[in-house]
Amino acid sequence: MNLLYESETFAVMHLLANAPAQTTPATSQPLLERHGFEIVDKRSGKEVYLDGSWAEMFQQQIQAWQQHTPTQEEVEDTLEGYTGLAQQPVVVH
Repeated sequence: MNLLYESETFAVMHLLANAPAQTTPATSQPLLERHGFEIVDKRSGKEVYLDGSWAEMFQQQIQAWQQHTPTQEEVEDTLEGYTGLAQQPVVVH
């Protein structure tokens, strides 16, 4: 898990479900790349996990931010758009 962004209102983590473990031997079978993003809305105490096409769209947003560094307000406005999806209460963070 990599913390990508943290503010007073949001935290964003990149989760790599297929990250190789140090004790796991390499296999010749291909693994389906799986990753996702967890967005925590600190104000409501809820989080949303983005995977699949949602994760791909969010990854594209991150890549756009890497090309043009956004202001904190722009990042917060984008994350605000995902808060409607946040239904899961944050239990441990």
